[in-house]
Amino acid sequence: MANTDSASSAADIPSFRYRVSGMDCAKDAAQIERAAQSAGVAPDEVKVSAATHIMTLKAPEARLPEIEKAVETIGYGFDRIESDEDLQQSAAHQDPGYRRALWIVVILNVGYGVLEMIGGFIAGSQAVKADALDFIGDGAITFLGLLAIGWSLLWRARSALIQGIFLGLLGLGVFGTTIMRAFEPTTPDATLMGLLGLIALVINVISVLPLLRYRKGDANMRAVWLFSRNDAIGNAAVVIAAGLVVWLGSAWPDLIVAFGIAGLFLHSSWAIIRDARADLKAAA
Repeated sequence: MANTDSASSAADIPSFRYRVSGMDCAKDAAQIERAAQSAGVAPDEVKVSAATHIMTLKAPEARLPEIEKAVETIGYGFDRIESDEDLQQSAAHQDPGYRRALWIVVILNVGYGVLEMIGGFIAGSQAVKADALDFIGDGAITFLGLLAIGWSLLWRARSALIQGIFLGLLGLGVFGTTIMRAFEPTTPDATLMGLLGLIALVINVISVLPLLRYRKGDANMRAVWLFSRNDAIGNAAVVIAAGLVVWLGSAWPDLIVAFGIAGLFLHSSWAIIRDARADLKAAA
């Protein structure tokens, strides 16, 4: 009888949805879930989708302010979704100036990603190719986000699934070629490798500049800072690997960085696909 009452009580707890701003990958989703759990939410009562950036939370409404505060302290934007119509609205993305700024980010990321990929082949550097993949991935994420403005949750989940598959295929390509190169390691052109890494850092800074004017009025700006932070770490890793290639006279620093970047990319891709499938089932 006690178990029946407990199950009934759990079923009576209302469910709330939030649009999360500032997410970059599955690691961020897990961090947000842990923050909610630190406020007393059970693990099975909070789910953050890496595909649609929607958090589903089961908790008494009176406890929402406490939970919201716990999540906001780790730096993510967090807007409650009152209805399906509200789910499709995003004031920031409806601002023409903000949309133009995001298009600049897409062009810079995808454009330099393609150039860096070509440079990676010329330099013979797997780490540069993996870093280029990260640029292309960020550009693709922003591009699909722009296309999906105003779409229903179902179609946003579908677009995320396509995105996850596409990025996963790119990641597998880099991972596979890096494994092949490991059997016959060839020392890359460290000078070109380091130069491309430094240019990548500059491109990341330039990508942020068009969005600076929106940093206070739009919670989505947290996403830009997180993208830039993660990209800068990858860029710095490429530059450090270039220095180690010169110092050690070996291709292994290049290969190790490539494995690391490609591995993280594949993990995020799988998380997007997994969450997109779950969102598709929920939407259906």
